[in-house]
Amino acid sequence: MGTTSADTGPLTGFVVGVTADRRRDELTALLRRRGARVIEAPTMRILPLDDDVALRRATERCLTAPLDYVVATTGVGWRGWMSAAEGWGHGAGLAAACGGAEVLSRGPKATGAVRASGLEEAYSPGSEATGELLTWLLARDLTGRRIAVQEHGVPLDGFSDALRERGAEVIDVPVYRWTPPEDTDAVRRLVEQTVRREVHALTFTSAPAIVFFLESAQAAGLYEEVLAALRGDVLPFCVGPLCARPLEDVGVTTTWPERGRLGALVRTLTDTLPDRDRRILRAGPRPLALQGNALLAGEEAIWLPPVPAAVLRALAVRPGRVLSRNDLLQRVWAGARADGHAVEAAVGRLRGALGAYAGLIRTVPKRGYRLVVDE
Repeated sequence: MGTTSADTGPLTGFVVGVTADRRRDELTALLRRRGARVIEAPTMRILPLDDDVALRRATERCLTAPLDYVVATTGVGWRGWMSAAEGWGHGAGLAAACGGAEVLSRGPKATGAVRASGLEEAYSPGSEATGELLTWLLARDLTGRRIAVQEHGVPLDGFSDALRERGAEVIDVPVYRWTPPEDTDAVRRLVEQTVRREVHALTFTSAPAIVFFLESAQAAGLYEEVLAALRGDVLPFCVGPLCARPLEDVGVTTTWPERGRLGALVRTLTDTLPDRDRRILRAGPRPLALQGNALLAGEEAIWLPPVPAAVLRALAVRPGRVLSRNDLLQRVWAGARADGHAVEAAVGRLRGALGAYAGLIRTVPKRGYRLVVDE
C-alpha cells in the first residue's frame, strides 16, 4: 500500500541516495525538509589521525627547521592538523612555522580554514585543482626548500614526488584517511537500488565517495548496470567538478552547483528533479501531479512503491493510450525476469495504493491498461 502525507515539498515523491560520511546528517535534513525520502549509505568514512604516530612525526619534522611553503588541501584537514598539534603542545610552534612560510590553499574551504587559524594564503587557484598548486610551485626554484603538504585522505605521491625531483624536502602530513564504510551492506543495497531505478538521484560530496561506490558496484558484479542507470534514469549530483571527475571519466554526465556548498547542492537538485520528472494529469475538479514515486493532489501526497510507481509513470507518458502487458514489461521490467502475472500484480498494487484514485487505471479487455484522464 502507498502512504499518504499531508506535508508536501518540492522534492516530494523523490528518493535520493546520500553517500556522504561527514556532514551526512546536515545533507539528509536539507533533503527531507524539502519532502524527499533519503537512503543513507556512506560509501566511505573519514578516519581522523589525531593520535597517529605518522601525523605527530610529520608535525615535529615541520618544527625542526623553517618551512618555505605549506600546502593546505582541505579545510577539515587543516583544522584537524592544527587541533592535533594543539593537543600535543605544538600549536604555537606550528602556527609560527606556517606563519613564516608561504601558504598555498586549494580552494575556498581550505582558504577559510587557513585564515581562521590566523594566517593568510599566498596563492589559491580558482579551480580548486591540486595540479594548479603544483604548477605554481614548480615555477619557482625549489632546491633545498622545505615544503609541508597536508594530504586529503590519500597520499599525494605524484604531487610530492614532482617537488622532490626539483630538489625540495617534502614533509607529507597525513591528517586523515578515507577508508571503506562500516556498513558495506548498505552500500551494496544502494548499488542494487540504483540498478533497479528505485532511487531518482545520488549525491556525492567527494571524489573518493564515487570511487568507493563504483568499486562496490564492481564487487557486486553490477558495474556496467550502475553506469547505465547513472547515464539514464538516476541523476548523479556532485558538490563540484573535482568531485565529479571519477564519473565524468567513465562517460557519466553529472550536475553540480556553481558554489561547492551543501545548500547549493540541494538547491540545484531541487531545481532539477521536478522539471525532469513531473507530469500534470487532468482528472476531475482539480489537477493531479505525478512526481517521482508520488501522486500529488493539492497538499496531499500518495507515496507509491517503486514498481507500481513505474507502471503509473509508463501509463502517464501518453494518458489515454492503451499499453499492453508486453509494453509494460518492456518499459518497467526491461531486462528483468517478469511475465504477465507480474504486470497484473503490479497494477493491483497500484490500484490499492491509489485508494480513492484507483479509477485512474482502467483495464481494457484483451488489450491492456490505460490511464483515464480528462481530455
